[in-house]
Order: sequence, then structure tokens, then C-alpha cells
Amino acid sequence: MKDELLLHICCGPCSIYPVEVLKKKGINFKGLFYNPNIHPFLEFERRVQALEEITEVLGFEVIYHPSGYGLHQWLEGVWSKCPNRPGRCHMCYKMRLEETARISKELGFTCFSSTLLYSIYQDHDAIREIGNGVARTHGLKFYYEDFRTGWKEGKDRARTIGIYTQPYCGCILSEEERYKKRIERQRKRFREEVRKGP
Repeated sequence: MKDELLLHICCGPCSIYPVEVLKKKGINFKGLFYNPNIHPFLEFERRVQALEEITEVLGFEVIYHPSGYGLHQWLEGVWSKCPNRPGRCHMCYKMRLEETARISKELGFTCFSSTLLYSIYQDHDAIREIGNGVARTHGLKFYYEDFRTGWKEGKDRARTIGIYTQPYCGCILSEEERYKKRIERQRKRFREEVRKGP
């Protein structure tokens, strides 16, 4: 049977629940791993490895985007245009959904979706709106489902499987934001040391 849906996959742990839902509904799909927002390179590698483990456990196919690690592509396409949240995040969603739609069309899929719809930390309404807009542009359908309903179930399953679960969204700026309080404490300490002098 022909695949009908291309599922953009942001990471292994976030794919578990959406993949299980699509399988239960009998929707034929393939995954697409396209995430130039994931930095640094070693983190990108860890996430690829985690997804490879998930595909073995759940038994589904993933296309890995030929661009691979895309730091420069993301910096030029997103960060250089909008370094601050939420605009940066919205541009990042658009970059990934736009490419998913392009590949969907090229490979003959009728619709696409994203595991970004699973995360309770992402801007769900923006993802839905951007997905629908991109779909219209490409003459496709954006498959919408609120996968957040299975957040706990997916997280528990990831722990049971024992795969790597990342502590931040992916981009170097979200990683920095994760440590914001620590960075501020450190800056304060450094300033105080400078004021004290030798």
C-alpha cells in the first residue's frame, strides 16, 4: 500500500506517541528527519542515534534529509533573520515544515504532519497555523492531531525503551536559555570580582 503521510520527526522521544497513534489509525506513513536547528554536532548525532533505536523498536521507516547537520543553514535561514523568541521559533517551524511539504510533494505523499505537535513545550497554535499555510502553498493537506494528549504515555515509553531524551529543544539559543539563571549568577560573580580588583 502506498504511503500517504510524511511525518516530520523532530526527535526520537517525541515520535513514539504520534507513530503509535498513526499505526493504530491505519495511516500509512514514513518519517522524515530534517532538523538543521539541532546543535552542536554531537547532540545532532545523539538524536539521530535515538531515532534509529526507536525505528527498530516501533518498526517504521525514516528518510534522513541529505543535508545532514545544518548549523549554517539554520543560522542563515533563521537566526540571522530573527534571533529572539517567539519569532525565531516560528521561523524554525516554518523552515522544517516547508521542507517537509516540498519533499512530500516530490515523493508523492498526499499530506504531511509533524511530531512537533506532541511537545507541550512548543507553540502548538503556531505549528498548526504554519503547517496549514505551508500545505496550501504546496497543494497538500496538513494532518493535524493534538498529540499532546499522550505526553505522559510517550515520555514513560521512552524511559522504558531507555533512549536518550534531550534536555533542550535543539538550537544553541534554546540551550543557552536553559541555563539563563546560572549564566546570570556567573556574570554577577565575575562583575563583583572585577570590582574587587587584585
